[in-house]
Amino acid sequence: MKKSFVFMFVMVLVSSSAVIAEDKIAVVDLQKIVSNSSQVKQLKQDHSKKMDELNKIIVNARGEISTQTDPAKILELEEKYTKEFNAKKEALEKDYNSKLAAIEKNIKTEVEKKAQKDSYNYVFAKSVVLYGGKDITNELLNSVK
Repeated sequence: MKKSFVFMFVMVLVSSSAVIAEDKIAVVDLQKIVSNSSQVKQLKQDHSKKMDELNKIIVNARGEISTQTDPAKILELEEKYTKEFNAKKEALEKDYNSKLAAIEKNIKTEVEKKAQKDSYNYVFAKSVVLYGGKDITNELLNSVK
């Protein structure tokens, strides 16, 4: 009984190995693709400009509040600028996240196209693979904008 179990276990391992050996596996350095993406670079520049605008709100608020002596007026101005800042910051974050999601979707689509074109069964992030798989990062750099 024990021998038959061991024999069946070995057969399962051998058959699994045969299936795995037939699969084509690729790896992609997603960090490299993202850092070389012109879309990501443009998004970061736009985000930086908009963050500068938020900082101007803070500078203006501090300047206007510092000129006030009436505690009620100071409190009113602080509330006004806090609401304005929070509303603009929330809109900025929402816009940034939606654009970033669109870029991520584009990268995923390009990876899928490459995998289908070259008949890869699996494509893994390079950061999670210790060994093996064909690195297709450089091939994707040209297709990801």
